[in-house]
Amino acid sequence: MPAPENQLKKALASGRRLYGCWATFADPYATEIMATAGFDWLVIDGEHAPNDLRSMMHQLQVLHGRDSQPVVRLPMGEAWAIKQVLDIGAQSLLIPMVESAEQARDLVRATRYPPQGIRGSGAASARASQFSTDLDYIATANDQICLLVQVESRAGIEALDDILAVDGVDGVFIGPSDLSADMGYLGDTRVDEVQQVIRDALARIAASDKAAGILALDHDVARTYRDWGAQFLAVGIDVLMLAHAARATMDRWRDG
Repeated sequence: MPAPENQLKKALASGRRLYGCWATFADPYATEIMATAGFDWLVIDGEHAPNDLRSMMHQLQVLHGRDSQPVVRLPMGEAWAIKQVLDIGAQSLLIPMVESAEQARDLVRATRYPPQGIRGSGAASARASQFSTDLDYIATANDQICLLVQVESRAGIEALDDILAVDGVDGVFIGPSDLSADMGYLGDTRVDEVQQVIRDALARIAASDKAAGILALDHDVARTYRDWGAQFLAVGIDVLMLAHAARATMDRWRDG
């Protein structure tokens, strides 16, 4: 059997707009609950959430067969870490702080088996091949990798056109919070200068053969980003959803 078809990669290539959410509880039970909401994709976050390799694997397991497609975000783009998450069954990766075409090419190589890349061929004993049930996994896995890179600094914006020219990158995700911080507006993405950079970046990505992505928790802001060319939008963070709902519930009873 070949590697399973990556439905997220297929949907992005078709141009379909997709709505996603961050999964940051680092717990399969919570991620399974999020999958019942019908999000197109869920980010299993290893950068700002307390996930490790095993907790990521458990979340991939509960999302297997679900409509919500898993995306694993690593805290960095190291080849050894990429190899590990691919072997536990991840097919779609989101890598933060990409600032050059050379870095993007290195990420492509880290996600592919030779001769296209440098991924170690140890998947025969791993979940990715269903423990050698999928005998053609190694021969077919390269085509099913979905690589999403985050551009979230002035250096990344300056290199954006070069990054967009890299074969093997499926999408570019603008990180508005880090971008605003790097531009001197710590966490304030509403500044006109930041908004202008975001608008230009989304338009340039949308005009390429890559999918444009971004995170926006405010509904109206997300609609604006959609109109500016965002194809895959993250519109929520699970931890904040719980926090807001819990506080709102208690506020009603406190005031009543």
